[in-house]
Amino acid sequence: QVQLVESGGGLVQPGGSLRLSCAPSGSGFSIRAMAWYRQAPGEQRELVASITSGGQTNYADSVKGRFTISRGRDRNTVYLQMDALKVEDTAVYYCARGYGQSWHMGAQSWGQGTQVTVSL
Repeated sequence: QVQLVESGGGLVQPGGSLRLSCAPSGSGFSIRAMAWYRQAPGEQRELVASITSGGQTNYADSVKGRFTISRGRDRNTVYLQMDALKVEDTAVYYCARGYGQSWHMGAQSWGQGTQVTVSL
């Protein structure tokens, strides 16, 4: 399995922004669908955003218009730009790599998670 390395989490005030990054450890990997999930304490892990190998994106209703998922130049690095953050966005955010070009088969590999805390 591919190891995914995440970065960019932290503490931010409501209304602020953060940018998460996720890249596979190593090189030579095929381009596959990628996604970001999050899990708040006591809650199930939920899909936040996904991107196909061709660049089509999909978002949870709770983050539409505030979060943007994108790929880097190498297309294996994925970003999650989070703007207008709310307290309820507080969670551990996980990067995931899919089995193929779209996300319908779910995650094959997971990152270790990065904490995002939105608080005054």
